[in-house]
Amino acid sequence: MNKEQLYRLLREQFGHSSFREGQEEIITDVLQKNDVLGILPTGTGKSICYQLPASILPGTTVIISPLVSLMIDQVKQLKASGFKKAVALNSFLGREMRMKVLRNLEKYKLVYLSPEMLQHSFIVDKLSSMDIPLVVIDEAHCISQWGHEFRTDYLKIRRILPHLDDPTVLALSATATPEVQADIRSQLGRSNMIGHIYPMDKRNITFSVEQCRHPEEKINRIVEVLRENHVPSMIYFSSRNWTEKVAFALEEQLEGRKIAYYHGGMDQTDRLLIQQQFMNGELDVICCTSAFGMGINKKDIRMVIHFHLPSQLESYIQEIGRAGRDGHPCLSLLLFTESDYHIPKGLIESELPEKRVLKPLMNRLYVVHEENIPLPSDESMQLELELSESQWRFLKFQLEKVEILQGNKLHYNHQEWQEFISTMSALIDHRMQRKYNRLHELLEWVHHDGCRREKLYSTFQKGFREPTVTCCDYCGFAITREKLFPELETHRSERDHVPWEERLRKVFHQEEFQHES
Repeated sequence: MNKEQLYRLLREQFGHSSFREGQEEIITDVLQKNDVLGILPTGTGKSICYQLPASILPGTTVIISPLVSLMIDQVKQLKASGFKKAVALNSFLGREMRMKVLRNLEKYKLVYLSPEMLQHSFIVDKLSSMDIPLVVIDEAHCISQWGHEFRTDYLKIRRILPHLDDPTVLALSATATPEVQADIRSQLGRSNMIGHIYPMDKRNITFSVEQCRHPEEKINRIVEVLRENHVPSMIYFSSRNWTEKVAFALEEQLEGRKIAYYHGGMDQTDRLLIQQQFMNGELDVICCTSAFGMGINKKDIRMVIHFHLPSQLESYIQEIGRAGRDGHPCLSLLLFTESDYHIPKGLIESELPEKRVLKPLMNRLYVVHEENIPLPSDESMQLELELSESQWRFLKFQLEKVEILQGNKLHYNHQEWQEFISTMSALIDHRMQRKYNRLHELLEWVHHDGCRREKLYSTFQKGFREPTVTCCDYCGFAITREKLFPELETHRSERDHVPWEERLRKVFHQEEFQHES
């Protein structure tokens, strides 16, 4: 396809007259069957980089996406734009509907699924019988940041690719240090991926960091800022309890504002409904953990406030990237107390198993081997060894990686088992130190006595682009009692009451699924 045809398709299919930075280059390489690693700033239209090739290439493009809500939202947007041949395989589909979709899977041009869904043999068998020219890993930084211990199925994607006849691979992300970029290539086994790496700094965001004496002072400060600024806002927390506590406090003190909380401990249906309400402008402020926001395509978010410190600069950049996707001015406000580092430090320490569990683990496996009994379930192993789900998943993946565990069978070799304990002990130390180093980088930025923009992006790229707004609190910005975004204030009109059943039906596209063959 020549350049003129590419631009015509962009206009006719997606309604755009020109490509944004990086899109055309990535699409051209993908169509030439080159593996690509694309790093594009949040809000610059990464989805076009695979949606347009999918409409050209024969067969079905597979998109591996980290969140069910993200998949559903992207499929919803595609169908609203007239692209009907897209589907998300996820837990919200009932068994009958899932089987119907699977029977007709080759009729879709875009199939979204999670890395966990890709581990089901019947899914892989179905895909392996189809023409899969392109596999996309969306939010590819998850391979490095989540894969090693939180969602190890990201590290198994590499094993699936040969079953799909080694298709072209496109990995996309908004934030990735050179180290993470190398890790993505390594974990996918695609060392020759062509890199299209673009500046990730947002020119329209102002940075402000304020120190508080205690959490209640943070709440008071947020109330002051929101009272003066009636704009769509997100507040990030590292604690589910604080997410709920602050949401209730804000609702009580900010009369007339629609405020909700969102975290991973909530029912999945409730989370999806709240996300859709925020997207549709039915909520003003959302108090959330990091479980919310990835892939959220709400263009008019003006403020992202951090009540707690994230555990690394990458997470912070991803979260503030949700503000100002429309190009208008936006603000990142980070509030901290001197004791705040304890929360991310505790989260880091809970993600990996303690080294003391390694010998009891191998002793338990030895009993299983000697007595020739079935391997206990994942839930049983977690209970016996007092491990979290992610800690056991990490250990299980490492056992599979060295082939001590093969399916549900154990391969016993005394020397290999002893080496595993030693190797795992060193690996846990290495991963833990790496996480501590990233937290230290974030703390250095918080306490930095200089330009925040310059310091923030120095780890990721050389220099930064001239901002279109006041840069940061060091460069002359201050939050006053005057409105920050007077021309961008939003005032909700009264909406007709819509029953929750109707809203859920729209979210899940039940009518569309019923009419699809």
